[in-house]
Amino acid sequence: MVAYIEKWLIPLLGYDILRQISVYLRTTIRIKMAEILKTRFGQQQRLFFNTLRQRVDNYFKTNEISKNGNAGMVFKTFVMFAIYLVPYFLILFGGFQSNLLLLALSMVMGVGMAGIGLSVMHDAIHGSYSKYPNVNKFLSFSICLIGGLPINWQLQHNVLHHTYTNVHEHDGDLEGPSFLRFSPNMPRKKVHKFQFLYAWFFYGFLTVAWSTVKDFKQLIRYRKMELLKTQNKQFNSQLALLIVAKALYYVYVVLIPMLVLDVAWWKILIGVFAMHYTAGMILSMIFQSAHVVEDASFPKVNETGNLENDWAVHQLYTTADFAPKSRLFSWYVGGLNYQVEHHLFPNICHVHYKKIAKIVEETAHEFNFPYYTSPTFASALWSHSKMLWRLGRA
Repeated sequence: MVAYIEKWLIPLLGYDILRQISVYLRTTIRIKMAEILKTRFGQQQRLFFNTLRQRVDNYFKTNEISKNGNAGMVFKTFVMFAIYLVPYFLILFGGFQSNLLLLALSMVMGVGMAGIGLSVMHDAIHGSYSKYPNVNKFLSFSICLIGGLPINWQLQHNVLHHTYTNVHEHDGDLEGPSFLRFSPNMPRKKVHKFQFLYAWFFYGFLTVAWSTVKDFKQLIRYRKMELLKTQNKQFNSQLALLIVAKALYYVYVVLIPMLVLDVAWWKILIGVFAMHYTAGMILSMIFQSAHVVEDASFPKVNETGNLENDWAVHQLYTTADFAPKSRLFSWYVGGLNYQVEHHLFPNICHVHYKKIAKIVEETAHEFNFPYYTSPTFASALWSHSKMLWRLGRA
């Protein structure tokens, strides 16, 4: 596993922090996937990914196209920022008196906020938006515009989630309040019996938590986990950045509207909450439909500290695609309905996932490995709902 990170993830993603992560994985997290490579089955798994990577590389070489974003990606970036910023300026200077209209514009901002996260920030932090690292770094700070911090997302998502997908206590995306159970390996409580009903309500609080306390908690946690380079120095600089980013965020989202609009302060706070709740609901449903579904596995670490499968095959067993034929939906969610392709090739911009999906599916079937997919987003949500029901009882 560590060898994979050092050989592939570091040069592909280009983040210095991953060099510290590889050291951390050697010394702290005791999960490794090396033993399986000594077996015949393990060699088949390695052959699968080598074959798949070669075929995907040949697709880009044959068609003479870059693995990074294209003109369509740039256009989408402007559209997503417009969906977020145009309603903001309409609220400030449109002269609207209708509370319902102002609330609706706030919710449209939430749609734009989720769109920026899914279609712009996500690729930028993965280093796949552009071939120029500075462009990726610049656009990665778009998460600050919507209330987040780049390094927290980078560590939780790029490193922990992409390395230990669906592994309890290691995949940061499985974490949640104690009244939600997203893995059969988590302790079960009586209240979980009803989570298939109430979980949906709490999904909307995802970005509310990010924009308030979660970023601070995560930064402190990663410091304790020794994931931050040069520890105190990097922690202090990132904490300072976080404080400044949060202050600027609340200045333009809360303070400026209070100063400009002739509206009660509590109505403005309701609008901000509606924006975040809309974004949180969209993001949660996309993330959950890819991993916490019926087909997906939730591997456990064995007594020797190993996972059953090699990294690439592990992604096939723990990840699912959905709505592959819905072009508009796929366009909005940043290709994350092609979640299998994203997990196997996070260095490739999402605008290419639809094209390489057929290659991934055919190669997986050729090597007798699973390729999970739901025909529609609704069917994926239904599968997630049934999984919540099972996790509340099993």
